[in-house]
Amino acid sequence: MNVGTIYGVGLGPGDPDLMSVKADRLLRGARNVAYFRKAGRTGQARKIVNGMIPAEAMEIPMEYPVTTEIPVTDPRYNALLAAFYEDCTQRLKALSDNGEDVVVLCEGDPFFYGSFMHLYSRLRERAPVEVVPAITGMSGAWTATGDPITWGDDVLTVLMGTLPEEALATRMAQTDALVVMKIGRNFDKVKRALKTAGLYDRAWLVEYAQMPDQAVTKLSEAGDKVTPYFSIIIVHGQGRRP
Repeated sequence: MNVGTIYGVGLGPGDPDLMSVKADRLLRGARNVAYFRKAGRTGQARKIVNGMIPAEAMEIPMEYPVTTEIPVTDPRYNALLAAFYEDCTQRLKALSDNGEDVVVLCEGDPFFYGSFMHLYSRLRERAPVEVVPAITGMSGAWTATGDPITWGDDVLTVLMGTLPEEALATRMAQTDALVVMKIGRNFDKVKRALKTAGLYDRAWLVEYAQMPDQAVTKLSEAGDKVTPYFSIIIVHGQGRRP
């Protein structure tokens, strides 16, 4: 019996025009489309492809059991997510076993800090899986600033705002160009670390990169507002150039 392929399809940073030709083709021909979302929400990945999914396709929302309700250090957090990803794996594998292809929508690139990676690691030995790469959210963010992120021999560092403040400041001070993701509730901590590293005045805050609500602001002029989930901080490299 034929088995179906599970496609982890990268959608890029948010603008459907930035999707790859392959991603567009797979999506418009899909019979089954799965995507992650928070309970009660549409989900950002689903919003990006609004109007592109065939009317006859079956949609498979995968709703997180927890997001920020409990700390990531709480043992329950990993336990709940592990059970969730295993359940999603079983649902997708059942479709594959029945000969059905499934397109799994992935914000940004599937292999860059994405939820799909947790399905991929469980599915790769149990079903045919294909990954369709895409433009990352951080690439969309630094492009939105209007300046290149790296020059010459610049070293680029990508940090998560969830890291301890001391670790953030240390790594920030050791790099030429910088991307900080997962800002959210860590905004104040990240700003303090940037000041410690001497990078605060060079930093940019990009909100909703490559989406309709995109905003680009010097971090020093952003005030004390709490940034939304889709925010990235950028510090451009100043390296060698002709």
